[in-house]
Amino acid sequence: MMPGAAHAGLHATGERVLRSGRRMAGTLHFLGSVLQALGRLLRGRAQMRRADLLLQLDQTGPRSVPIVALVCGLVGLILAYMGAAQLQRFGAQSFIADLVSVGVVREIAALMTGVILSGRVGAAFAAQLGAMQANDEIDALRVMGIDPIDHLVLPRVLALTLIAPLLTAIGAVVGMAAGWLIAVSVFGILSADFLARSAQALSLGHLLVGLGKGSVYALLVGLAGCHQGLASGRSAQAVGQATTLAVVRGIVWIVAAASVLTVLLQRLSW
Repeated sequence: MMPGAAHAGLHATGERVLRSGRRMAGTLHFLGSVLQALGRLLRGRAQMRRADLLLQLDQTGPRSVPIVALVCGLVGLILAYMGAAQLQRFGAQSFIADLVSVGVVREIAALMTGVILSGRVGAAFAAQLGAMQANDEIDALRVMGIDPIDHLVLPRVLALTLIAPLLTAIGAVVGMAAGWLIAVSVFGILSADFLARSAQALSLGHLLVGLGKGSVYALLVGLAGCHQGLASGRSAQAVGQATTLAVVRGIVWIVAAASVLTVLLQRLSW
């Protein structure tokens, strides 16, 4: 019994390794196809329509503002309250402005925006493309000589990447406003002092880093959603699984990128 159990365990492990290798190869192939499509776009040879890009900008941008503002505002409120409560123990609650402004602008707004876009937009991308795959619409595009990467993926990924800095900026402003409200109303910090310390703590580098991170996270969300949609099976269950995987993979990629970027930028003193 033991040799048989060991053989079955090795077989299962091998199958998992092979599946992981196939998934990684498929992801790399998809990323290469997107880079090739981007190169064609820069040379003016892509089959992407401007109307599709504008439609995706409308779908991913204005309709995401309310939820981004709500979540970033609540997170900014939590950060300000918990941070001020700890700083108050040392009589340093006036530094709450530094904590909120730098933390929200540089890290939290971009991270929360990316997570929200993964749940809202990345899942929608996967569901849309997965449904097209199930209905053989993507195969029909290939038969007509239209590259699905140019026609379907590029507009979505570019729209999400372009609109992300604006959403991140909105989230940062709302998060700082929530922090200001807590600092002034709960901890008695003067509004002028809060604004002055925030302006002193923030720099152009913090702003550029925050907006850049927002674009990177949105790019990862768009790639994860489109890849899972195109790799979906041809059943309703497969489309649901692709949607779930798009959200999970998008969030994992965001957290991994945030970790790498934070350490790298701190090492570079940016």
